Amino acid sequence: MKSLNKRTAPKSSAPERIIQFGEGNFLRAFVDWIIYNMNQKTDFNSSVVVVQPIEKGMVDWLNGQDCLYHVNLQGRLNGKAVNELTRIDVISRAINPYSQNPAFLALAEQPEIRFVISNTTEAGIAFDPSCKLADKPAASYPGKLTQLLYHRFKTFNGDPKKGLIIMPCELIFLNGHHLKECIYQYIELWKNDFGADYQRFKNWFTKYNYVCATLVDRIVPGFPRKDIARIQKQICYADNLVVQAEIFHLWVIEKPENMSIAALRKEFPAEKAGLHVLIAESEKPYHERKVTLLNGPHTVLSPVAFLSGINIVRDACNDKVIGRYIHKVQFEELMQTLNLPMSELQQFAADVLDRFNNPYVDHQVTSIMLNSFPKFQTRDLPGLKTYLERKGELPRGIVLGLAAIITYYKGGKRADGTEIVPNDAPEIMQLLKDLWATGDTRKVATGVLGAADLIWKEHGDLNTIPGLTDMVTYFLNQIQEKGMLKAVQSIL
Repeated sequence: MKSLNKRTAPKSSAPERIIQFGEGNFLRAFVDWIIYNMNQKTDFNSSVVVVQPIEKGMVDWLNGQDCLYHVNLQGRLNGKAVNELTRIDVISRAINPYSQNPAFLALAEQPEIRFVISNTTEAGIAFDPSCKLADKPAASYPGKLTQLLYHRFKTFNGDPKKGLIIMPCELIFLNGHHLKECIYQYIELWKNDFGADYQRFKNWFTKYNYVCATLVDRIVPGFPRKDIARIQKQICYADNLVVQAEIFHLWVIEKPENMSIAALRKEFPAEKAGLHVLIAESEKPYHERKVTLLNGPHTVLSPVAFLSGINIVRDACNDKVIGRYIHKVQFEELMQTLNLPMSELQQFAADVLDRFNNPYVDHQVTSIMLNSFPKFQTRDLPGLKTYLERKGELPRGIVLGLAAIITYYKGGKRADGTEIVPNDAPEIMQLLKDLWATGDTRKVATGVLGAADLIWKEHGDLNTIPGLTDMVTYFLNQIQEKGMLKAVQSIL
């Protein structure tokens, strides 16, 4: 079997016009797949330079294969089963800004660069006041981007034509607005470093750079461990970066304030390529529906299923107990918090369950549980609060899901001996470790719900939500004493 690189497989060449912060499975199976199709079906003719957003990542693996890899799309399209493999060749190279800082900044000097795309997880778009302009690089993603923008401003002396179109894909509502605000915060923080450039740089960023809010939707299970031997035999390459995803895709891009829909469509002709990419006035209605009815159930079903001994999303859907739990959370709880027509919501929710039940994709529930607390904060907590407001009671399925997350973060082993390995920000991990060390579930519940600055941000101290502390404590006790499955059965 051949190694996969540009000596053993053809690789197209196109101008580097896109900087992509993030090298993970989602971007490679979604954004880079979309760009590949745009190159094939339109005159977009662009390649991607990947920038690793954190110090440890996958750029060495990518470069080891000359940034070539396959995407395996599976699912149902127009009623027919689809299981296809496509070799993606749009990534020109990958850079680690921590070890290759000059190469990272030099990207700003390339005149043809036009787009910045990112997915640095929900926690990635955040302002870190400890970052300095002189850092090599700044620790936060917005800090790195501000460094890059300033270097570009200086290189081209504020040329209006050298602004960038910035399209973050992090799954937070109004992601572009948050990213833009972070950049402004860094401009103010580094005001003295910019000196005489300060006002000109700020004006250049405001007028000639275009920050879009976006919504992305494609389930990406990632590396196909179960199928990799068959796939490698089929493609005749030892591709160690195969990424598996569902056939469904949706990318809603909200036009920036300073650019028209027509202008953005002309520069980014994804719709022309026949892709499900919508450039719209607002992504809000699409965002609320998707985050609530797809990501919301995902976030709580994962720890509930895992602690019940189930590892695959599809198996969770088909389980006689966990399947009913998913239906309860989705149809009886989260759906009741939205304002779109009920028939439309029911159809979308049914489509989501079909996607969860994809016969081709073994979506590991553990792959969904990275940074579970920030995910719950954005995906489920708004629905919990709206449900309480509308119904006068707490949604028991969602609260049980929160208790399952808290229990999962205790670590240890599952009943069958499987290791429980939570993964989140170190300070969140330490908080949970300290709380569980008390051996008091009431203290655990109170401590987690009270971590306003660390976890819940603008939602504040959740202990103030009537009945929530008691219900979380009750479910924590149920899970500890009777097990996850019995706890689920108690609310059905």
